Amino acid sequence: MRKIVLMMSMSLDGFIEGPDHDISWHVVDDELHQHFNDELRTMGGLLAGRVTHELMAGYWPTADADPDVGGPEAEFAGIWREMPKFVFSRTLERADWNTTIVRDVTVERIRELTAQPGGDLALGGAHLAASFLRLDLVDAYHLCIHPVLIGRGTPLFPDPDIRTRLELTGTRTFGNGVVLLRYARNGRPEDA
Repeated sequence: MRKIVLMMSMSLDGFIEGPDHDISWHVVDDELHQHFNDELRTMGGLLAGRVTHELMAGYWPTADADPDVGGPEAEFAGIWREMPKFVFSRTLERADWNTTIVRDVTVERIRELTAQPGGDLALGGAHLAASFLRLDLVDAYHLCIHPVLIGRGTPLFPDPDIRTRLELTGTRTFGNGVVLLRYARNGRPEDA
């Protein structure tokens, strides 16, 4: 069975974006971007909500055609285009770039996706993640903590009633001060 891996960047105070979807505070350099590429290249698909998908689809399909974009950023454009994507939306009518539209987050539908062959599935977006968390569908967490306090915005974990025991499976500190924390659900080893 494939695992659902929540992969998110967040501020030290727990926000994934500031007001008006501001992510200008993200500290992404070539080292961190290469890490993202290496991680995503092993995944079997991306799970995102409509807003996240549309933001990604508005930039990544042709980012590597821009002569000012190079290195890991240009490499990511190819990874994103080729990666199977599942966008969860009740309103989206059409999606390109190897994307399947899924109308609802249900245990049955997610189990169908995890039963398919291939690598694990990367989950992104706070609102979609909250739906997965409420249904106890997240197996692992790869959280990049950026060295900044933003004070307000969209919290990664908005539901105060969800309690989940986690086991630390790894850490990494990047040169720019970002710290990666990897956790697995107790009883759900990452590499099983």
